[in-house]
Amino acid sequence: MKKLIATFIFISAIASAAMAQSYMTEEGSAVFYSKVPLHTFSGESENLTGIINLSNSKVDFYIDLTTLETGIEKRDRDMKETLETEKYPFAEFFGELVSDFNPDTTAEQPVTVKGEFKIHGVSQEVTIDGTLQMKPEGLVVKASWILLLEDYDIVPPSLLFVKVDQEQEIEIEALLKPVEN
Repeated sequence: MKKLIATFIFISAIASAAMAQSYMTEEGSAVFYSKVPLHTFSGESENLTGIINLSNSKVDFYIDLTTLETGIEKRDRDMKETLETEKYPFAEFFGELVSDFNPDTTAEQPVTVKGEFKIHGVSQEVTIDGTLQMKPEGLVVKASWILLLEDYDIVPPSLLFVKVDQEQEIEIEALLKPVEN
C-alpha cells in the first residue's frame, strides 16, 4: 500500500510539473576550469539564476561574477580584475531551446540552446549542448561549453611567461522549480 501511495505521489508530482510551463532557479551552480602550464584550477558560484519557459522555448540565465570563488583570495582578486567585475558584474545567456524536449518523461534528454552569451560587455551568438530532466522537484538542467577569452575581449592574466589558457571550460547545473502561474 505504501508503495502504491508513493508511486501515486511521484506520478502526480511529475504530472503537475509537466503542466507547468516556466521553471526558475536562484541557486544553481556555475563552474569554470582554467589552465596554466602544469596546473589546472577552478572557480565556482552557487548563485546561478535562470528561467526556462517550455511554452515558448525561451531560456535566460545569468550570474553575478563577483560571487565566483577559486579558493585563493589573491587569485579571486586577479580574476575579478581581469573580468572587470566592477564595470561588468554579470554574465548572461538569453536564447531559446532549439531541440525537442518531452516534459512527460523523467529520462535525461539531450538538448541544444542557441542565443547570445554576454560577458565583459561583449555578446556572442553561441550554441550550447546540455541535458534537461524532469523530476518531481522540477527541471534539472546541465550544460557545458568552451569559452574563448579572446572572443570577449578578455586578456588572460600572466606572470612572467606563465599565462592563463584562452580556453575556459564552463559547466552549469541547476534544479529549476515550477513557477506558479
